[in-house]
Amino acid sequence: MSGAAGLAALSICESMLLSMTDTGVIDGNEAKAILEDAATAHRNVVGVADGKAGDHREAAAIIEAIIIGGNSVRHRRSDSGGAVPAPDGTSDGL
Repeated sequence: MSGAAGLAALSICESMLLSMTDTGVIDGNEAKAILEDAATAHRNVVGVADGKAGDHREAAAIIEAIIIGGNSVRHRRSDSGGAVPAPDGTSDGL
């Protein structure tokens, strides 16, 4: 997968998580749990014979940065210019 394809996939997944939290399908805690599961899956990859272990570590680090720092897809509201609130009152929703 190219870097551009990976970025596109990340943006789509983040947008889906944001949409699901915005509409109440899941709450912010569930979105965080989904991201934690994804990071753990990449961290726990063992025996990667194709030389992609570094890619998995990097993917986990990216996901963990999103968990810590919020989303990378939507940082501002289009209507007010403010941060996007999470269901728990914090910003960014993730």
